[in-house]
Amino acid sequence: MGYKSVFRNGLFDGQVVIVTGGGSGIGRCVSHELSALGAIVAIVGRDPEKLAAVKAEIEAEGGRVSVHVCDIREETQVIETIESVLASHGRVDALVNNAGGQYRKALKEISTKGFEAVVRNNLTGGFIFMREVYNRWMEAHGGAIVNIVSDMWNGWPNYAHSGAARAGMWNLTESAASEWAPAGVRINAVGVGGVASSGFDTYTPEAQREILKFPTKIPMQRYGTVSEVSAAIVYLLSPAAAFITGSCIRVDGGAPNARICYNDLTPHHNSNAFNGFHLDVLPKLLTEGPKSDNA
Repeated sequence: MGYKSVFRNGLFDGQVVIVTGGGSGIGRCVSHELSALGAIVAIVGRDPEKLAAVKAEIEAEGGRVSVHVCDIREETQVIETIESVLASHGRVDALVNNAGGQYRKALKEISTKGFEAVVRNNLTGGFIFMREVYNRWMEAHGGAIVNIVSDMWNGWPNYAHSGAARAGMWNLTESAASEWAPAGVRINAVGVGGVASSGFDTYTPEAQREILKFPTKIPMQRYGTVSEVSAAIVYLLSPAAAFITGSCIRVDGGAPNARICYNDLTPHHNSNAFNGFHLDVLPKLLTEGPKSDNA
């Protein structure tokens, strides 16, 4: 049994795709799907053990993958990583700018250092990767970039540092789409809402209790799957999206459309999830409950 993609076999044969944050969650999933569709995947992250585990998974299913340990916030490391990918594979057809993260904190309590760290993780690092991939390969050969943003529309209380960074990444996507179109480079975004992934287990007990309330607050009344995000990414990288640039596909269950002041949400179980990733497992939060406050 392999990845059950809705896309045709061989769609990315011969192509090289860089996936940042490829050691877990959405990055791990899309790396598997792209590999299953024929791509050579270069997975990037800070944890060599996680990257090695994903590499072993993909190779066990006959895929081609290389591992690149890199902190996307460090310009020198990003340049070295891209040069390593080019030396190993000879090209870079696409970039999935997926690495990022945040923590729950009231705006008045966020330190300047903490704010800057989240912005570097969710905006600056992505910008560096975009710029260096463009300058070192795509300007001369074309390509496609997908930037992962979040459900930051209409504000993101208690995550204002990440909301500001993700909004910046969305504007960067729109700007680059215009500037880089003459080189045959398309840049789009995927806006991710409450998707059940390993990231749930990294939050504090307080934040986890809030995450558990999420389904009741959105029209689709459930969590998304990493496969649903991956499918949106793959579509934007595919030839079917050749006339799409500067756009964002929201994978959020309609969260920004839940206008409580106009209508009440109806509880239901009529939204069927797609899960094509055969190795995906639910985060511990959804099977064991939130961590203890003393953990």
